[in-house]
Amino acid sequence: MINNILKDKPTKLFLGIIAFFCCNALIAETIGTKLFSLEKLFGFTPTPFTLFGESVTITLTCGVLLWPLEFVMTDIVNEYYGPKAVRRISFTAIALISYAFLMFYTAIHVPAADFWISSGAERNHIPNMQDAFNGIFGQGMRIIVGSLVAFLVSQLVDSYV
Repeated sequence: MINNILKDKPTKLFLGIIAFFCCNALIAETIGTKLFSLEKLFGFTPTPFTLFGESVTITLTCGVLLWPLEFVMTDIVNEYYGPKAVRRISFTAIALISYAFLMFYTAIHVPAADFWISSGAERNHIPNMQDAFNGIFGQGMRIIVGSLVAFLVSQLVDSYV
């Protein structure tokens, strides 16, 4: 049976697209905790401007680097495989992202080995590895539900428009 599936080029392409789509979405969610200055990225000095009485610069999350590719892939899947396929890859991505963040949550709360906590102090200048781990992976935990809802709604709307 697997040989028949792997001989069918549209099926192989769809499986590859699903894998890349889900991997890309998971990477975007994971690196989304890092913020960067758009001005500095292009070699400009950040110029603050006032918005609603607050001084702001153009700061983005690294996740925005990958999400446009997700929507292009959604459009391609919608064109060749239809809205049902878009729903399938969207729900698959949501399930895998949810699973990954459940594992991140578990990893944050598992007690750390005593030697590991201070293992990065000398060579990496990180006094407490557990706090660093929690700081990086814990940031994403606070926004994951909103991000997943926004992802699902935007994917489903995009497939019908």
